[in-house]
Amino acid sequence: MKKQLCSTRGSYIDADFWTAVRNGVADDGGLIIPADWENRQIDVETLPLGYPDIAQAVLACFADDLDAPTLKALIHQAYDGRFDAEDVVRLSPLGSDFLLELYHGPTAAFKDIALSLLPLFLGEASRRQKQPKKTLILTATSGDTGKAALEGFKNRPDCELLVFYPDHLVSEIQQRQMVSSEGRNVGVCAIRGNFDDAQSAVKRCFADPQLRAALNACQLELSSANSINIGRLVPQIVYYFWAYRQLRQRGVLTAGQTLDFSVPTGNFGDILAGYYAKQMGLPVGKLIVASNANNVLTEFFTTGRYNRRRPFMKTTSPSMDILISSNLERLLAHETGLDGQQVAAYMDQLQKQGEYQIDSALLHRLQKQFACGDCTDEQAAETIRQVYAESCRVLDPHTAVGVHVLRQLRSEGFEKNPCVVLATASCYKFSKDVYEALFGPADMDEWMAMEQLNQRTGIPIPAPLQGLRDKPVRHTDQIEKDAILDYVRQKAQVMNHD
Repeated sequence: MKKQLCSTRGSYIDADFWTAVRNGVADDGGLIIPADWENRQIDVETLPLGYPDIAQAVLACFADDLDAPTLKALIHQAYDGRFDAEDVVRLSPLGSDFLLELYHGPTAAFKDIALSLLPLFLGEASRRQKQPKKTLILTATSGDTGKAALEGFKNRPDCELLVFYPDHLVSEIQQRQMVSSEGRNVGVCAIRGNFDDAQSAVKRCFADPQLRAALNACQLELSSANSINIGRLVPQIVYYFWAYRQLRQRGVLTAGQTLDFSVPTGNFGDILAGYYAKQMGLPVGKLIVASNANNVLTEFFTTGRYNRRRPFMKTTSPSMDILISSNLERLLAHETGLDGQQVAAYMDQLQKQGEYQIDSALLHRLQKQFACGDCTDEQAAETIRQVYAESCRVLDPHTAVGVHVLRQLRSEGFEKNPCVVLATASCYKFSKDVYEALFGPADMDEWMAMEQLNQRTGIPIPAPLQGLRDKPVRHTDQIEKDAILDYVRQKAQVMNHD
């Protein structure tokens, strides 16, 4: 039975998973979502323990008509020999709770897990559709998605990739990772603006029929490596199931016992994957939405009001410096019973008025499933110090947000379920901020801070970050946020002549 997909804006899609992956977004401007959770159920008690095997079970619920040996081969191609954890990710104690370490991949961030698979999904989509055109992948990044996409897609013959990042609003190490990227088919461009500007610019490309016509003339089709693409989102469901199975195996959980997750999030993709895991049968208690000073999600889950009309705050957790959380649209679609007209109205209000308000019944449903909180830079730094003093573990600022919000909720009487905090990046991607959190203000750059952090803590620098300082800069393009359509059009013409 072909599993049913639909748009968040209401239209059912007569297409399979592979077409959805290739298209990236729905024709009506919405995001593509599952419409039939009853056909995607997993019995967590019968799952194997290994990450590739759990990935096989989860992905088979979405990858229509792909035979098991082929899916298994794709999973092993994505992960074998590319992650320095013995089972792709790790689960380690944090007091009475746990850290799910998702940063052991090729770029030292959690985005590697999905972006190691997405290129293979797109390749399978092209093979199945016998599509002669290349795919042009447009990606906006707040820091980590960009390099993970560049690493995943480099030198693939079936696609071209353009990454857009907000100028001066990612860490120096994140920027150097991107602008030094190799690959015949990749490009990187800074946008003068913030991440929301970059993300909105990419969305304009998908919505512009003239650009699509120009790309079609160049034998190119658009897709995305952001989590607006369901093929980017689905692999993230896997590690929620994996974490639960590990805790069952260790005797921490009994059969059917609920498990909470604290997720540092800005664009709402990583935590939505946890919500999807719950819809597929995982015994999830509360999903904790952990925000930094750009706390638009905290206000939303507290009051039901989504208001992007607020100052943009540059924080020490730049990958969460986001005011427009794209994947929240997916949650609204599911929790309104696929009321596409209502969701479209919310999104229209957000675009035109800068805010929308959900009704009290919907807010109550969300609050039964989600808790929330936010964290200042100072609180994140204090959490980094506390955790290091407790266990000699060094958190990155994003993970520190997740730990702080969990501990704050606990101090206010939050339920005592076991909780897993998603650890999203290596501390070395934000070396100076982490060093100063631990040892005080220091007159040194990111690179010296990386060396000093290593010397003073003894924690190894991930291989992907070693020698990064000496890599040559290969990408220097910068554009205004309103110039993206012309930029993509010009790049497509060059690609067509290569």
